[in-house]
Amino acid sequence: MDLTQFLPEAFKKIPCHMDYEGQKRAEQYFQVIIVLFGVVGFIWGYICQQFSQTMYILLAGFALSCILTLPPWPMFRRKPLDWQKARPDPAKESEKDSSASSQSSQKSKKKK
Repeated sequence: MDLTQFLPEAFKKIPCHMDYEGQKRAEQYFQVIIVLFGVVGFIWGYICQQFSQTMYILLAGFALSCILTLPPWPMFRRKPLDWQKARPDPAKESEKDSSASSQSSQKSKKKK
């Protein structure tokens, strides 16, 4: 069952893809943000002698990285792949040809 049929048209028009280069950049941004906030949180928690401060800062970094990397922002969709066109299926082509020829022969019989 396809649930997209129940969505309003405005939601269907929102792009929800990310190219491969964008995925790579999003992963790198995520890792850098988590490491930076982890290091800063560890240092601040050590200074304050409060492990909870470390966790709050790390959670803030996680939330920021999720906001920046999970949605398919336009900066992650700059290099889309050019896919090749699908080759026609020979079985379907022969079915179309045979059905077209049978329909034309039926029309010619009706004319007589």
